[in-house]
Amino acid sequence: MPEVLSDVAVSPAVRAALAIVVLPLGELTGVELLTGGMFATTYRVTLGDGTRVVVKTAPTDTGRLLGYELDLVRTEALVYALAANRPELLMPRVLLTDFTRSILASDVLVASHLDGVPLLGRSTPTGEPAADQPGLQHDLGVFMARLHTISGADFGYPNRAAGLSASTWPEAFGLMVGALLADADRWGTAVPTAEIRAALSRHRAALAEVSVPVLVHTDLWAGNLFVHAGTGRLTGVIDTERAIWGDPLFELVGADPFGRGPAPAALLAGYASAGGALPLGTPTGDVRLLLYRLYVALVMVVEIRPRGYSGDWVAGHRAAAEGCLRAALDALI
Repeated sequence: MPEVLSDVAVSPAVRAALAIVVLPLGELTGVELLTGGMFATTYRVTLGDGTRVVVKTAPTDTGRLLGYELDLVRTEALVYALAANRPELLMPRVLLTDFTRSILASDVLVASHLDGVPLLGRSTPTGEPAADQPGLQHDLGVFMARLHTISGADFGYPNRAAGLSASTWPEAFGLMVGALLADADRWGTAVPTAEIRAALSRHRAALAEVSVPVLVHTDLWAGNLFVHAGTGRLTGVIDTERAIWGDPLFELVGADPFGRGPAPAALLAGYASAGGALPLGTPTGDVRLLLYRLYVALVMVVEIRPRGYSGDWVAGHRAAAEGCLRAALDALI
């Protein structure tokens, strides 16, 4: 669960700006800074009638953003809006937005506060990670299949400011990879650029088999899931800012970014029970899954410097991400 800091952690100026932002919903009577995320800044605001809402703001230092990260709060608002009439998608409701950047120096999204508790860090009474429980994995598979029934007009990132969308999946995915390689060069991060480009070119036909751009969350790890405190079953999904229009297979990597093995059987069973079908075990499907493992690993490697990660954990994180990148490249023969 993200650490919750008290009102004293929020400056008077920010508190005053937040009060203006939420005024159409009610008077601000309390605000807490929610920490634990590595991109946006998030506050839990209490209104005069006791209602709690979540206010999310984008980073103001756009010079440190990766190419795909432009206007991500707008993407989150878009996805929540697409799910507004689909309660089975378990997402917050958009209460209001402010994209003028006149009250706060960034885009602002105000969303409903979800019931349940964060999955991250929870364990079962026997000490097993709650995220690994078959019931939760089944629920996650059902959620994925339902989300993937929403289709779009183009492939790639919805945030048009990034310029990473196209009419075909090979073109869009190529733009996405190319943007990350440009970010790596800009930040002086060594990555095997030639190998990555060669793998992408070699397997373009596998990408071309994806003809319908469906909505993919891409970040369904435990930190973005809420569960029932008693049963441990899935009750909510947040942080859709990195959503794309793309291949449903991409979702499996986002849910397990450091994974290299098969997806959990319970997750796949849940996906199938909701009417979904994934081309796992097919030559082209397996190739695409490796390409998405390559992409997510590349994101994790490249973002280290612009995010300014620090601490004892960074070396291990970098090594793990680089290991995933190398494993994917070696398998993409």
